[in-house]
Amino acid sequence: MDMKRSCTRCGGAVMLLLLGHMTTALEVPLDPKVLEGLPQPPTITHQSLKDYIIDPRENIVIHCEAKGKPHPSFSWTRNGTHFDVEKDSKVIMKPNSGTLVIDISGEKAEAYEGVYQCIARNEHGSAMSNNIVIRQSRSPLWSKEKIEPITVQRGMSLVLQCRPPAGLPPPIIFWMDNNFQRLPQNSRVSQALNGDLYFCNVIMEDTRNDYICYARFPHTQTIQQKQPINVNVLDIEAMNDTVLAAFLNGSDFWGDSPSGERAPTFMNPPGTHSTTMVLKGDTLQLECIADGLPTPDISWSKVNRDLPSGRFSFHSFQKTLKITEVTEADGGDYRCLAKNRLGSNHHIITVVVRAAPFWISAPQNLILAPKESGMLTCRAEGNPKPTVTWSVNGIPIENSHKDPSRKIENGNIILSDVQTGSSSVYQCNASNEYGYLLANAFVSVLAEPPRVLTPPNHVYSVVTNSRALLDCASFGSPLPKITWFKDSQSIVDGDSYIIHKNNTLEINVARPLNSGKYTCIASNSLGNKENHVYLEVKEATRIIRQPGYKVVQRNSMAVFECKVKHDPSLFPSMIWLKDNMELPDDTRFEVGSDSLTIHDVREDDEGNYTCIRNTTLDQDSASAMLTVVEQPDPPTDLELTDQRELSVQLTWTPGDENNSPIQLFLIQYEDSLHKPGVWVNMTEVSVTSTTAHLELSPYVYYSFRVLALNDVGLSEPSAPSRQYRTNPARPDGNPSDVEVIGTSPDSMTITWRELTGLESNGPGLQYKVSWRQKDLDPQWTSLTLANVSQYVVTGTPTFAPYEVTVQAVNDYGSGPRPEVVLGYSGEDLPNVAPENVKVSVQNGTVAEVRWDAVPLSTVRGQLNGYKVSYWKMRSLHKQDPEPVKPQELIFHGSELEGLLIGLHPYSQYTLNIRAFNRKGDGPTSSNLIFETPEGVPGPPADLKIQNLNLDSLIVKWVPPVEYNGHLTGYLLKYQPINKTDELGPLKELLLPANETSITLENLKHSTHYKFYLNAMTIKGSGPIVTKEGFTMVDEAPPAGRMFGSVNSSVEEDHAVISWEYSGPDRNVYVEYVVDNSKEPWKTEFVNGTRTYQIKGLKPGMSYRVRVVAKDHSDATVHSTEELLITVPAMTSKQVDIATQGWFIGLMCAIALLILVLLIVCFIKRNKGGKYPVKEKEDAHQDPEIQPMKEDDGTFGEYSDTEDHKPLKGSRTPSNGTVKKDDSDDSLVDYGEGGDGQFNEDGSFIGQYSGKKEKDTAEGNESSEAPSPVNAMNSFV
Repeated sequence: MDMKRSCTRCGGAVMLLLLGHMTTALEVPLDPKVLEGLPQPPTITHQSLKDYIIDPRENIVIHCEAKGKPHPSFSWTRNGTHFDVEKDSKVIMKPNSGTLVIDISGEKAEAYEGVYQCIARNEHGSAMSNNIVIRQSRSPLWSKEKIEPITVQRGMSLVLQCRPPAGLPPPIIFWMDNNFQRLPQNSRVSQALNGDLYFCNVIMEDTRNDYICYARFPHTQTIQQKQPINVNVLDIEAMNDTVLAAFLNGSDFWGDSPSGERAPTFMNPPGTHSTTMVLKGDTLQLECIADGLPTPDISWSKVNRDLPSGRFSFHSFQKTLKITEVTEADGGDYRCLAKNRLGSNHHIITVVVRAAPFWISAPQNLILAPKESGMLTCRAEGNPKPTVTWSVNGIPIENSHKDPSRKIENGNIILSDVQTGSSSVYQCNASNEYGYLLANAFVSVLAEPPRVLTPPNHVYSVVTNSRALLDCASFGSPLPKITWFKDSQSIVDGDSYIIHKNNTLEINVARPLNSGKYTCIASNSLGNKENHVYLEVKEATRIIRQPGYKVVQRNSMAVFECKVKHDPSLFPSMIWLKDNMELPDDTRFEVGSDSLTIHDVREDDEGNYTCIRNTTLDQDSASAMLTVVEQPDPPTDLELTDQRELSVQLTWTPGDENNSPIQLFLIQYEDSLHKPGVWVNMTEVSVTSTTAHLELSPYVYYSFRVLALNDVGLSEPSAPSRQYRTNPARPDGNPSDVEVIGTSPDSMTITWRELTGLESNGPGLQYKVSWRQKDLDPQWTSLTLANVSQYVVTGTPTFAPYEVTVQAVNDYGSGPRPEVVLGYSGEDLPNVAPENVKVSVQNGTVAEVRWDAVPLSTVRGQLNGYKVSYWKMRSLHKQDPEPVKPQELIFHGSELEGLLIGLHPYSQYTLNIRAFNRKGDGPTSSNLIFETPEGVPGPPADLKIQNLNLDSLIVKWVPPVEYNGHLTGYLLKYQPINKTDELGPLKELLLPANETSITLENLKHSTHYKFYLNAMTIKGSGPIVTKEGFTMVDEAPPAGRMFGSVNSSVEEDHAVISWEYSGPDRNVYVEYVVDNSKEPWKTEFVNGTRTYQIKGLKPGMSYRVRVVAKDHSDATVHSTEELLITVPAMTSKQVDIATQGWFIGLMCAIALLILVLLIVCFIKRNKGGKYPVKEKEDAHQDPEIQPMKEDDGTFGEYSDTEDHKPLKGSRTPSNGTVKKDDSDDSLVDYGEGGDGQFNEDGSFIGQYSGKKEKDTAEGNESSEAPSPVNAMNSFV
């Protein structure tokens, strides 16, 4: 990493530091903090080109910019002498710059042509610009000349010379006609590098009178035109002397030799050898133009070497070889070969490469500390070798003052033991005959302590396993030495760390352990300076779920995932590219946080999609292809070949697979004769074949089409083939599925599947139906039918065997011999019941039944089997309340015995049997009655356990519903259950059959018991029923109950129930129901508490509530008394309007408005001065009862009319008192009291309630307005 990069990071400061005593180039950093007070000799930063061609229509601007400390001043020389800018009013030098602006309006630009050089100087030296040659661009006119017509013999060569006027820069040449159209050029006719137009051989079509050469001068953008050239091409062999003389009169004649075919000769350059020179770095153009007939072909090669790879090209139809960026290796001989069928010729061009001076090592600026040494190197090369000269501050070094610290060795300046104040600018000039180089390099002698230019506490962030570069850009003179530390540990250059020459610390593979604080210390003889930077090594960004290859159908949706794992402090962005370009601007592309969704996929969406997840430190990317597939395109070009009577060959061309390989082809046909518009699948063909041999049927009008199948589906059908018709023939098949169905005892129906039109093979399709009774009728009875698929034969005996055939017949003959089908005529019901029915009872639930078969002759059809019906008549123990529905067992075929299962023990059953065929059931046998023996009884119908006292329980039960015999007793078993549900020892009791309860004493108190009970007959014990019980605790609640007091607290929509309970908590429930309701009780489980809240109660409803304890079988064992609670009706949610904010605000506003109105009214009364009292003496009644005037709304007694002159209003004294005798009519007299009518703040509080009862009423005057009122008056 170079210093330029380092200094760029610290604000653009650029610096190369001194290594050892011999320094290399060092540029003083431009950081203002560093530059403050830091001297620097001038440095040229911008100047015009050495060769400056000016446009005479524009001002001349010669650039010269420089930097230095202090800022340099500028001067110019012109043609080697001082150019006094101030004496020329046309010349302006820009402020703080050396750039000249020359106004040439009204002046000739030639007056300012010359060689200019800029000098930038300050107290530390002088820097020189290049010699800038100013020349005016020129576009001279073509000289007047008379151009004679040119006559040339067909087949000869011809050169039309352009010879444009010399311009600056040289003009661009092109040939056009009178219509400003470029003349066509080719291998026969082409323009040479000098602008001439060469014809290798002329043809008759070259005759024209408007060959015009144009010269375009680029600086002035002007075009000059040469006089048109007239060219006549003659075919001399076809002309006589008289005609020839007429053509040649007054014209130049080219060619005095035969114009036949000839081998090539070179027109330019002539001869066999030529030499050209080119400068290194320029572009070389070699040209060969040959005449000949036919037109020669030109080829190029380099003798003994190949043409330079990548830098050469051919132009002007192979006639010009162009080599760019010429090097010394491009010198040598180049062969140009011209060849036609009559021979060949070659020309050797020797290329000599010269070189203007070019730098090998240009001098670099030096910053030296006092007593240090350094060297300025100036090495340049060229061909010929350039001469190197030195100047100091623009003066040749040999003419400058002698400096003992300076000497020149081998073209280099050696400086040793430099002193303060010896700063200078040195110029190195390297020149030869092809040009020169000029370079400025200053030597600045400084004594500066170290400065670290990298910003302090800068944080560098990198990702794991990447390279970390920590900068420590510094400045100082002498050159500071840099030392790096990490967490107070010195860092040495090694495998883990690399310290570059510019002092940048590199960690090649950063790991999390490299994170931390780094310190660089810059030190020289004048001091030390340290700087701290920090390194954060973050987790790399990685795509953990990459987009996968997608194959989707057109118009479907494609989703690419791109999920990333990243450092928590970084926030990756996501960019999607398609084929390395931005996604199309299409709403179908939806970019999510971790995905890209393409809706309604189209063919042009196919491509490579790349997901790029970027952070400020790194990125990761992943790509996947999207392939859009769809059904194949339909096949095309259907063709029928190898056409035969009943076969044809079909060929086709497959359509586009659309990215999904074709798997097979499906051939369909249409029979337009029998089923027009209906396409039928005919055959499938492998994808490897595009030909199918098709077997056809007679009398069909075939059209074929082909469909292609891939993974997406079938293509659209191809266009139909041309129609192919087959000739009629007799049927080659008969109807299938021939069947004989007996429909009634004296008939049968013959059915068959009709032939299709394709199977008919010809017109006039009919069916010949034949039948005869098997083994009885020697002759067939036949009938021919058309357009039917069945026939009913009547008059047949019952269930007789018949042989039947159905044969196809058409106008061209009969089908093959039909197959004989055996069938039977219709059946009748069996007419005999089974006999000898016997039942053998196996046990209480199973019995076996047997019978004799009925004679087959009585079946009168196909015997399907026997049906056994049986039903329970009654129980032998008690009378059944309702008869039982009969049950039926079917025994198929010739079975003559079977088992009856699921019988009830100790019951009486009835049974009968009947045969059945396809027609139906025959008569039943006589009813047979049998009885089943006793069995085990059913379970007891109910079992209850009741508490008696602390150590006793009562067990009660209900006898079984099904006795299944005579009960012999009950077996009762019971055992205790501990708190972990483990069972204790089991005890058994045999109880008589007539008992339904028993009291168990001497049980353990406060204990759960589990009881088992089953009934018994002589056949054994029946199913067991179980129940659990609980003996009472020692300290039971009053009245022997487990539950104590129950309390309730009712709110608007819920109730809280609390109770006392001395039993186990694991099976306690709260039950409640609406009072006087038939609804079932609602039960809610209580989880080991003594308080429960019932939610969701309806306001205004009454509920009955109880708390119950249940045993393991969910039976209630303890219960509280029912508690009646009433939920209060929900109060209407009327809001107290007096407490509402809006109402309070409204009332305040109204009160304020009334107050304002009262104040305004009061003010207006006071503004009128004194108010006389009308007939005050006569009206001593209370003013409160005086009526208001209806017209103006004022008080009836008072007015402010013109009849009463208003009195002047009085002012309130400064002490706030009111003078009573200043007014004749005072409001005080009309208050409740004479004094106290105003508050302490002077506001009026009295009521206007009439005059006081006193004799001096006439002397009352209006009171002065108190100060608040006066204040209000000021606003009225």
